[in-house]
Amino acid sequence: MAALTGRVAVVTGASRGIGKGIALALASEGAIVYVTGRSVTSADSPLLGTVGETAAECTKRGGKGIAVQVDHANDRQVAGLFEQVQREQGRLDVLVNNAFALSDDLTEPKPFWQKPLSNWEMVDVGVRSNYVAAWHAAKIMAPQGSGLIVAISGYTGVAYTYSVVFGTSKSAVDRMARDMAIELKSYNVASISLWQGLTLTERAERNLATIPGLTGGAATRPQDACSPEYPGRVIAALIKDTDLMRLSGGTFITAELAQDYGIKDIDGKTIPSLRASRGAPIWLPI
Repeated sequence: MAALTGRVAVVTGASRGIGKGIALALASEGAIVYVTGRSVTSADSPLLGTVGETAAECTKRGGKGIAVQVDHANDRQVAGLFEQVQREQGRLDVLVNNAFALSDDLTEPKPFWQKPLSNWEMVDVGVRSNYVAAWHAAKIMAPQGSGLIVAISGYTGVAYTYSVVFGTSKSAVDRMARDMAIELKSYNVASISLWQGLTLTERAERNLATIPGLTGGAATRPQDACSPEYPGRVIAALIKDTDLMRLSGGTFITAELAQDYGIKDIDGKTIPSLRASRGAPIWLPI
């Protein structure tokens, strides 16, 4: 029996990218994974990937993938997702808040006043969406007395990366995870934030191939990059950790947790921590 057989996960924004990688990593250990996202056909995004394709691959990996079309800017759709999880499974073991509305001009080197106000959507789907999903998840986890809520963040929580709104969003995510941990502690539900470095998603690989000079940036050096499944391997280890609550409230560099758990990337590579060059997390476990 796989280590996560019977465990129920919700991974938001998992049509492709980091969310897809996390969903696949959890499914590979037997988890039931609810895969959310807006893309249900190839016409829904210029990048490849749909919730149905991710869910099908989760099932092939040995878990069970369940695709649910959700726009995480739509509270009614988010509520419907968690109602479905409660109805079908009767429990929820992990929520991975990964959905994020990356602006198309994110990597363009322009100051904030020369970018559109619509960039604020990164707060709407990236911060507010985390809160809404965690609000629903906690209503399932707290009564059962167990669970894990993970926020996907990055070094931009302390180091300028791309834009004002991007950094503001990730800083808020870290603090939100910390304060949620305080209020969830007595219910034995953990809340943490993970700092990803460059992750070789479909979007990242496209940008690295098409944007001149990007590979030389401190945040975009290909030699430091990991696969999208790498953070999922770390999250799987967190779920299995019998002393998980000791970490609750902390912001962690994924690469450092991986080293603690003895985890390597899918190609056997050890991913480096960029603490020395990109900065250290602010929030320690409560």
